[in-house]
Amino acid sequence: MSTPLIELCDIRKVYGGVDSPTVEVLRGISLSIQPGEFVAIVGASGSGKSTLMNILGCLDRPSSGSYRFAGRDVAELGSDELAWLRREAFGFVFQGYHLIPSGSAQENVEMPAIYAGIPPAERHARARALLERLGLASRTGNRPHQLSGGQQQRVSIARALMNGGHIILADEPTGALDSHSGTEVMALLDELASQGHVIILITHDREVAARAQRIIEIRDGQIVSDSAGEQARTAPGEQLQADDLRQRLDSGATLKGAWKGEVLEALQAAWRVMWINRFRTALTLLGIVIGVASVVVMLAVGEGSKRQVMAQMAAFGSNILYLNGKHATDREPAGVVSLDDVAAIAELPQVLHAMPVIGDKLMVRQGNNSQEFYVGGNNTWFPQIFNWPVVEGSFYTEADEASGAAVAVIGQKVRSKMFGENSNPLGQYLLIGNVPFQVIGILASKGASSGSEDSDERIAVPYSAAAIRLFGSRDPEYIAVAAQDSSRVGETEQAIDRLLRQRHQGRHDFELTNDAALIQAEARTQNSLSLMLGAIAAISLLVGGIGVMNIMLMTVRERTREIGIRMATGARQRDILRQFLTEAVMLSMVGGVTGIVLALGIGGALLLAGIAVAFALPAIAGAFACAVITGVLFGFMPARKAARLDPVKALTSE
Repeated sequence: MSTPLIELCDIRKVYGGVDSPTVEVLRGISLSIQPGEFVAIVGASGSGKSTLMNILGCLDRPSSGSYRFAGRDVAELGSDELAWLRREAFGFVFQGYHLIPSGSAQENVEMPAIYAGIPPAERHARARALLERLGLASRTGNRPHQLSGGQQQRVSIARALMNGGHIILADEPTGALDSHSGTEVMALLDELASQGHVIILITHDREVAARAQRIIEIRDGQIVSDSAGEQARTAPGEQLQADDLRQRLDSGATLKGAWKGEVLEALQAAWRVMWINRFRTALTLLGIVIGVASVVVMLAVGEGSKRQVMAQMAAFGSNILYLNGKHATDREPAGVVSLDDVAAIAELPQVLHAMPVIGDKLMVRQGNNSQEFYVGGNNTWFPQIFNWPVVEGSFYTEADEASGAAVAVIGQKVRSKMFGENSNPLGQYLLIGNVPFQVIGILASKGASSGSEDSDERIAVPYSAAAIRLFGSRDPEYIAVAAQDSSRVGETEQAIDRLLRQRHQGRHDFELTNDAALIQAEARTQNSLSLMLGAIAAISLLVGGIGVMNIMLMTVRERTREIGIRMATGARQRDILRQFLTEAVMLSMVGGVTGIVLALGIGGALLLAGIAVAFALPAIAGAFACAVITGVLFGFMPARKAARLDPVKALTSE
């Protein structure tokens, strides 16, 4: 004899225990079912027939006894292998139809094929063919509430046949139908039985049971009669063999991947659920939206403030080095940096410009007005090195420098103190020391850097004129050097140091300083401020994540029956985990995108209001990534809870 497809030996099922009384529902059930049989299990309500069906369909495990499927002990199978049996070997037809309300008829039929990894085009065609075969060609896009009871049951049968439906487990398939629809459903089961499908019909109606070739009566958890001795109807050539199913099970069919189709289906299902519960979804997303928008805006404001401060600092020379002489030893006189040193430094590839500076505070008079200002002699690179343009008039030229012309360019404070705010000093003269200098230009307002005197109280004159007419020395007080690259000031400093040691016979009688350390400290302060603002804003993301977890827990509770349906159609635990985790991530992604759009809108408004804002792509991407990670972290627990639900309890939940 061939191996029985299903073989039960002394199966018992006990509920309760520990803190509740035990109830023995099945009391030593033993039976075997051969390929091609049409079996009806008859019994009154509470007789244990539904519990027996759940064990036969691998939705539940017996408390004791042996269940062998195609010769394989089911107790030895893992959860994935049991899911494979539900997906590939069994097809369930329930009294309550158990269709997913948010899915169309075709989507409900396709569900087992999704978990089986069947390509979309193939499963679409197969689902349409099954629905057309069952008279539902015009109803493929209808949702369950748009179908009659008989139509819903036919959709359930089509779903059971989607992956082959080798064994149809029908639990009271006509119980919720009118007589006409019930007759149609039974005719379909008769047809399937004639084609070689194993039909196991669970019913309390003896008239319905009479359609089967074999009737097993169960009472109080025990078999009281079995008509197995009667001749079985078979369909040679179409009859499914137990050995074939066992071979497929043993070949590792459970490892077949289906994640691509599942992710797409999960995304579609998530979007439907979000759309159906729009108001609740909007409230849930509010935390994520506010969190992402806050992080992006705070970081943008921090970055804008940093850039503004850095620009102001750069105006005072972020790439400038200052070179002056010093004592090499206590016994030697201070070193002297000369104009020849200036020329040599200017030739270095790391140097953009080099400028000698000689200056001091001098008394400046204009009419009866006398004030003390800093007067500096510089060459024509002054505006470029100090990033200090002339806003009125012009700067002196190379010709002025060569001839030692008595011309001057004054700062804004010099203008206001010596000539008045609204006056035009161009062309007028200032008596610097005892030498008259004609004002030919006015410098832009610069202010003061940290701890220094106000730069706008400065007068710039040609270096030659200052050296000859004012200070009587050709040697500069110091040299201002502009590096080619502000980020490589250290390299420029080293190059100058090597050059001057060669020129000064190895003596280190000079000193190099720069403002890079001050600027870097300011940048670090601004970065810390930005991070602090971002961290404060990220708290709202945490609140949003808690909202996601809360809504996902509610979703799992509301869709418990759907989870049971998915498990009955072959979903593995990781499939359910992926389903709900995908929904949580999608919820967070929608919130993240909305938050970024809101942040850009707020940023635009701040820019119009004159507030420094600088959006950075890494900050935006980071905020979005945080939103997605939040969805994963806070969605994992509800998703794991869904994956660990008991299939039978999930199916019977309200």
